[in-house]
Amino acid sequence: MNVALLVLRIVVGALFFGHGSQKLFGWFRGHGLKGTAGFFEGLGIMPASLFAILAGLAELSGGLLLGFGLFVPIAAVLLASVMATATATVHWKNGIWSTDGGFEFPLVMTTVAFSVAALGPGTISLDNAFGLAWSGLGWAIAAIVVGVIGGLAALVLGRVLYHRHEPMAHAT
Repeated sequence: MNVALLVLRIVVGALFFGHGSQKLFGWFRGHGLKGTAGFFEGLGIMPASLFAILAGLAELSGGLLLGFGLFVPIAAVLLASVMATATATVHWKNGIWSTDGGFEFPLVMTTVAFSVAALGPGTISLDNAFGLAWSGLGWAIAAIVVGVIGGLAALVLGRVLYHRHEPMAHAT
């Protein structure tokens, strides 16, 4: 089981690291900060540049933490927040299946983060090496709830604050 958890953590952690690198640095055929901010602005995620940095950092650092099995509930919070925002802004309207642009991929990735936080990262992990026992069903539920609420709250807050400061259109 420990080898299976290691493989699961490394593969999913590396994918998240890759997505964060796409956003932050333009690696792996990504669009970098400027392109990501432009995409976020088109989705109404404001301030777009700040959220591009935060999303990229959450995916990159969450992926690294998950992959190394370090502070796994924190990794789950970071990853769930980005996946919740992606689901709400891009994927939900398309239904579940990824072939239709749906939320299948974010759901699977969040489920993996939840499962690793619930089961623990295994003995082949930095948490184990440092004697950290931050796992269990309570940790996993808390991490996902905090992540989802945090991601959606940031989205709503950004939209409310941005629209509050938008220039008013003048009637002619």
